[in-house]
Amino acid sequence: MIRQATIDDASRIAEILVFTKRMNYREIFQNDKVSFGEMLVYPLAKKYIDNPDELDGIWVYDDEFVKGMIHIEENQIVELYVDTFFENEGIGSKLVEFAIKKMNCDFLWVLEKNVKAIRFYQRHGFVITEEKQYEEGTTEYIIKMKR
Repeated sequence: MIRQATIDDASRIAEILVFTKRMNYREIFQNDKVSFGEMLVYPLAKKYIDNPDELDGIWVYDDEFVKGMIHIEENQIVELYVDTFFENEGIGSKLVEFAIKKMNCDFLWVLEKNVKAIRFYQRHGFVITEEKQYEEGTTEYIIKMKR
């Protein structure tokens, strides 16, 4: 089931975000200082607990426990992550279809080098636009995809 995130989900969301980002982005950014020194589960979970409004726009896929999450702002998919252990089970597809059909999302930004994510979004009707910009604080580009 897909539902609005609550404070009780904070540690699970933080765990999914930190570990999935490490798995997907370490090769691209090659910055272990960030991956293992700055991206930490506890501070991120605490941020959600101390500031519950940070969970606004975050929806979780809950099947006995949280297996994935999507962050939506207005009509933009800001983040979509599925716990690595549950990839290829259709969870990401359910989350993106929820964003499209229930929340009217029609665009997102994705790392240009994240080919796996680009292919995933293309399968869901998103196309690469000409718009791109640097990911904040990096030398890597993010590209805009629209439906």
